[in-house]
Amino acid sequence: MRIILILVLLANLALFALTRLDSQGGEPQRIIDQLQPDKIKLLSPQEMAALAPGKAASLSDVCVEWGPLSESERARALSEIAPLGINALVSTRRIETEGYPVVLGGFPGRPAAERRLGELRARGISDLGIVDQGGGVFGVTLGSFRSEQAANGRADALAQAGVIGARVGARRPGLVQSSLVLRDPPQPAVARLRELLPTYAGTEIKVGGCERTG
Repeated sequence: MRIILILVLLANLALFALTRLDSQGGEPQRIIDQLQPDKIKLLSPQEMAALAPGKAASLSDVCVEWGPLSESERARALSEIAPLGINALVSTRRIETEGYPVVLGGFPGRPAAERRLGELRARGISDLGIVDQGGGVFGVTLGSFRSEQAANGRADALAQAGVIGARVGARRPGLVQSSLVLRDPPQPAVARLRELLPTYAGTEIKVGGCERTG
């Protein structure tokens, strides 16, 4: 009987101690007070990416877009990021902007322009097309660029390659270019894009939420 009374007394003391601890808040209450839940805001992956684009690799549903790029620039960019092994993450988004064309000619008739285009293509020059300049005169286009600086760079590069006479035309609408979109890219890919950015005049990198598909 004495043992039972001692056990009951100990139980009451333990209950009293727990009650006092709870009335003072206890550990759970202290944690809540420290966290201040009313001041906590959960950020979406897109908001986190906007705050720290370099950490996009640790988030989900975040896309990095790089552009605008001409067809020749797009091909070059894809070859430069190919060693990263991220082809499955890359898609192309077509965009329409205004731009500066690089033009060679005019040639007296379309057949003459097409012959010149064939010669250029045989030399490995890409991003070519035919343009009607009016009055039976045709030219060969060698790419269109968002900035005049980039167009002049293309003309200079062609001159160094032996293609003489390429000139930059007036700014015109209806220029179709591309952006490369990387979905949930790893950090090395983001770093590589930032390294390449200065070598593609007139392009920029944007980080944000991915467009919904399907």
